[in-house]
Amino acid sequence: MGDIKRMFNPETIALIGATDREGSIGRIVFENLILSKGRRIFPVNPGKKELLGLTCYPDIVEIPDHIDLAIVVVPAMKVPQCVEGCGKARVDGIIIISSGFREVGEEGKKLEEEIIEIRKEYGMEIIGPNCLGIIRPPVGLNATFLNNNPEPGNIAFISHSGALGSAIIDWAVNASIGFSMFASLGSMLDIDFGDMIDFLGDDPYTRSILIYMEGVGNARKFMSAARGFARNKPVIILKPGKFSESARA
Repeated sequence: MGDIKRMFNPETIALIGATDREGSIGRIVFENLILSKGRRIFPVNPGKKELLGLTCYPDIVEIPDHIDLAIVVVPAMKVPQCVEGCGKARVDGIIIISSGFREVGEEGKKLEEEIIEIRKEYGMEIIGPNCLGIIRPPVGLNATFLNNNPEPGNIAFISHSGALGSAIIDWAVNASIGFSMFASLGSMLDIDFGDMIDFLGDDPYTRSILIYMEGVGNARKFMSAARGFARNKPVIILKPGKFSESARA
């Protein structure tokens, strides 16, 4: 079974789809991970022996260490195979940054269904797909392809929308506003707002939780988590308008 706490403060991270190609998502995420504090980073790319000075592995199952967090930045068609490999490697959690799923139509929905079935078999935690990733300033972790790093603070910001999340992070950095956590949840195949509130409710770095919510996901789980922690930590919900443009962001 996965471990969400290890996933959000990992000692070991595998980046599946790591590359040294300038300007690519795989390169930006890779550089952000290298700059994160006290982590062992394992790039995975079958076409490389070494990347940015680190040994590169052809498959996640070839990595000799246990992996707390795997980040996937490969084309959508390859994601189920990568998730299967993560399951075999007993990875605790996965962030699927890759896009090309339900947002593009029926073929993308079928890929999501494959991922869900693999997740049921192995039990790891999954954020995404089609997300930015997570930033944990208090523990020095940036597992996104964003160029800005907010300062540590006591507000957790959870966003459905990657576009809005990116804009808020840019604004917060310019305004010197800190966060205990930023998470972009994307399609929420597994981890949703209820899971995040459960984690953040016990998180010593977080005093309040701000959520930009386009859809609630599992409403019963969300309400149970919100009721459980709202007395001690305010939970603030922002809902977008009903225009199609906001739903696609």
